[in-house]
Amino acid sequence: MNAPVIDLQADKTPLLGPKVTLMGLGGTGKTYALGTLAEWAERNGFELAILFTEQGLESFLGYFRDKGKEPPACVYWHQQTTRPISLKALMQTADSVGKLSYEALAKSIDSNRGGANNAFYAILGSCANFVDDRTGKSLGSVDSFPHNRIFAMDSLTETANAAMKMQIGARPMASPGDYGVAQNSLMNFLRLCTQGIVCPFVMTAHVDREQDPVTQATKIMIKAIGKALATEIPTLFSEIIYTTREADKFYWDTAAYGVDTKTRSLGIKSKIEPNFALIFDKWKVRAGL
Repeated sequence: MNAPVIDLQADKTPLLGPKVTLMGLGGTGKTYALGTLAEWAERNGFELAILFTEQGLESFLGYFRDKGKEPPACVYWHQQTTRPISLKALMQTADSVGKLSYEALAKSIDSNRGGANNAFYAILGSCANFVDDRTGKSLGSVDSFPHNRIFAMDSLTETANAAMKMQIGARPMASPGDYGVAQNSLMNFLRLCTQGIVCPFVMTAHVDREQDPVTQATKIMIKAIGKALATEIPTLFSEIIYTTREADKFYWDTAAYGVDTKTRSLGIKSKIEPNFALIFDKWKVRAGL
């Protein structure tokens, strides 16, 4: 039997919801695991709103197809995918590469980068008015979500790409200033999602590998815009979990060597069952719910 639905309008007790990142290689079950978050929300009278910025909806829905059921009615989603650079813009860029110097290319401005081509602006717009694709229902702005509505994003990596594309468009290279603008834009957005909203926030992210020049050890980190944000982003989250796969089995890992993970709920372990209930049940106890 489902738990009684919490009255979202009678949201009076300030609760700091978990801020969780699932990071891993493609095909390691990051988006698939959001199905367990949907089930937890249904059992506990919460809602879940997922913003897809890449093609993750199919994987999320696959979780429920595998179980022979439909996603719960308490789950809302919206797809806001990045619009590819047009063939015309790519041709203009290719033509300019043969005519302009390195310095001129770095200073050039792509006139096609604004408007409908500004995917980062579109992502922010979807957050300012989250409209469910399944029902057409508007949930309002994510920064006004109540404590008992979980906000999830799939994924950070494509959102970071959109922030960079906002700055350079189809230009074939970026200046240090371009990186700075894109990084600041992304970090301001993540600070809003982790510090400026009261509801729980969950994010997926792909990973980068970097080899230590001295020890030759490989370090795995969140893939964002350059390497500068890889150490800054984790400071915003209470849980950073590494996702892995062995054959057809998905796992979570907080003990992997060379991976910057952190957890308040899972302990330092490998081969953890990928289930958000392990995090959110403990949060409910800590929060006194």
